[in-house]
Amino acid sequence: MAGVQVGAGAASAVPWAALDHAALGLPATTDLPASQALDALVHAAAGVAYLKWFEYQLAAAMHAELVEPFEDEDRRELDAHTRCAATIATTLSITQGAARTLLTDAVALRDRLPRVAECLRDGVVTPHHIRTIVSRTELIEGQCYAALVDADIARALRRPGSWSPARMEAMVDMMVDRRDPDAVRARREKAKRNREFTVEIGRDGLASATDTRPAEDIVALHAAVGRLAAQVCPKDTRSKAARASDAHYALITQTEFGCDCDRPITDCRYKNIDLTKFAATAPRIVIHLVTDTTTLTGPVPAPENERVCRSPQHLPRPYLNAAAPPRPDAQTDTDEVEADSAANPVSAETMAPESPAPEPVAAGSASVESVAAEPSGPDAVATEPAAWACAATESVAAQPVSSDRPNVTDDVAAGDAADHTRGCEEPVGLDMVDGVGFLPGIGIISGAHVRDLAADPRSVIRPLGDGTDTPLPATQPSNPYRPSAALDAYVRARDLFCTWPGCNRPAWDGDLDHITEYDHTHPERGGRTSAAGLGAKCRFHHLLKTFADFVDDQYPDPTDPSRLIRTITIPDGRTVLGPAFTGHDIHPGLDAIVFGDPPTENGHRPRPTPAERQRPAPRTEQKHARRRQERNRNRLRRVITPDDTPPPF
Repeated sequence: MAGVQVGAGAASAVPWAALDHAALGLPATTDLPASQALDALVHAAAGVAYLKWFEYQLAAAMHAELVEPFEDEDRRELDAHTRCAATIATTLSITQGAARTLLTDAVALRDRLPRVAECLRDGVVTPHHIRTIVSRTELIEGQCYAALVDADIARALRRPGSWSPARMEAMVDMMVDRRDPDAVRARREKAKRNREFTVEIGRDGLASATDTRPAEDIVALHAAVGRLAAQVCPKDTRSKAARASDAHYALITQTEFGCDCDRPITDCRYKNIDLTKFAATAPRIVIHLVTDTTTLTGPVPAPENERVCRSPQHLPRPYLNAAAPPRPDAQTDTDEVEADSAANPVSAETMAPESPAPEPVAAGSASVESVAAEPSGPDAVATEPAAWACAATESVAAQPVSSDRPNVTDDVAAGDAADHTRGCEEPVGLDMVDGVGFLPGIGIISGAHVRDLAADPRSVIRPLGDGTDTPLPATQPSNPYRPSAALDAYVRARDLFCTWPGCNRPAWDGDLDHITEYDHTHPERGGRTSAAGLGAKCRFHHLLKTFADFVDDQYPDPTDPSRLIRTITIPDGRTVLGPAFTGHDIHPGLDAIVFGDPPTENGHRPRPTPAERQRPAPRTEQKHARRRQERNRNRLRRVITPDDTPPPF
């Protein structure tokens, strides 16, 4: 019997390293200047996406041959799907679970998301985003509108701009939610009934606890844990995650929590935190929910042309192997749902269980140029019960809900009028269209979820604007540097997240940055406080923009002045586009909100030049110090007898 070594076949006889790099578009060597290395890195990333698409195609071909002929009647425990995955796992030396995921994703891209697969092939989307898209579209499997969701997602992916994982999740959830509002509501009600608290015993004497609750409750809990975990001095030896774990346990059990440094209690005021006093002085939690008036009023009738599936992709599978497949480049349009709702932006202020809020960012910081969010207003205090802290929900309403869906009927009629492949004509079951909301830290929530929060007696609805063309104030009357409450809420609702490419931090947790640096001495010279002049940035990227050689820009889109184009220029001169998905895509009515010009001010006092903050010690030195402290504690435990020797403090 002769053995065959994997990789020694004719198809892979030549190692990748021995292939002609020029034919692959790669440089002959990796010893390149930074700018050329970055160019090659971008090209290699596109190549990785193509190879991953090719891998999915091969896995799907194996599935078609080894699994599909038997999947309808195969009842074996080790069925055809398991055996096919085991073949892949054994050959590639990966786990059975990894092979099963590869096979599942390959079939999903072939049958459910063919246009998304083309985006991967063309390098439009990276492989690590594919798992997100596949997993968050599982519920549309077998539905008549699945091809429409695929077209919606692919159309969004091909927009110019960058994607972070959080923006990708929000976009996919929005596309699915607006195609399937009834199923989303049913799933939410089922999930609420099935909420649970589970404990899983792990290794080394540790265990994990999972508490499944509504999203807004988890946001409040996360904020409370984060605030308590921050009550330590810089010499605390624990990681941020470990401190949060200790803080969570202390809040639940009302046990001690304090700093873990080696300093005596007289030198560290954080050694013991009084949880009762901590809770009594805790500020209210602010949860910002972005929605629109049409979502608050309920679903509206769907347009007639969207109640029947016209997608050329929604056809029996044999057609996919025919000689004339659907056009992958078919253009799509969007239709707007007609509704008789007033387009008044609103906000809702919701009460949450007593829990602290994150500390606000101070305006005019000495180290960075930052703008703080204003308090929610006196209404929040007036409605606050004694036993609750307020969770304000700033909801920004938009114009009547846009379906944000491609007009697939026009696609077919435009190019295939005489073709027999016009797609199916089955009803998609979409008689009503509902809006969505955006909850920072969670993402897209359904319209039913939004209305549940708005109906809570502890909520206060606040319009952003009055539904007219009257401009809103852009700044505070006494200081043109600080934005008004309306502009602050608008910018954060518009940006959703930090606008730096790839960043997941919610806009509500970051700073409002003047894109062009504000001139405190002569405000009229630049850096005006306006909607086009402000952008949300997390603290890290705000510091990076302020003190490093990165240059950002933001300007109206020439083809749509209500939208903004954002760019980041890195130190070597390359310009990277900002986010491709913003609050405008969720709530198109944001385009109708306008702000007046900021007032002019003469003789404003100059502010000192900000100085970059310094670490107490280099990162390596801090790491070594923590290790020394841990070693000393271990030595003391071994040397000192606990029964006879008093504690070392």
